[in-house]
Amino acid sequence: MAKLKAALPLPALATPPLLAQLHEQAPGRDLSPRCQITEIYYAGDEGGILCKLDFGTEDADPVFFVSITHLTVDRRLPLAREIAAYQKHRVKRLRRSGPAGGAGPSH
Repeated sequence: MAKLKAALPLPALATPPLLAQLHEQAPGRDLSPRCQITEIYYAGDEGGILCKLDFGTEDADPVFFVSITHLTVDRRLPLAREIAAYQKHRVKRLRRSGPAGGAGPSH
């Protein structure tokens, strides 16, 4: 977490399923997949790492917080390997816990 916070803002890409969900939440907003991670929070074992996103639009509302697992970062970034390892571990862990684990597929 300390390394991530020190590296902010980080460029990222919203995955297609995430972008579709964001368009549903903010109809009429022109959101490109390119965004910046401007803040991060650790939401415990259940929530994982949450990222505040900036899509570079003038209108800052609504604010989007998403799981880091729904983002893609450039592999050339210094922390890319560590982020990818966390994402892989997190997704695997969520699949093992399943819906009964309370975490569900939305994280």
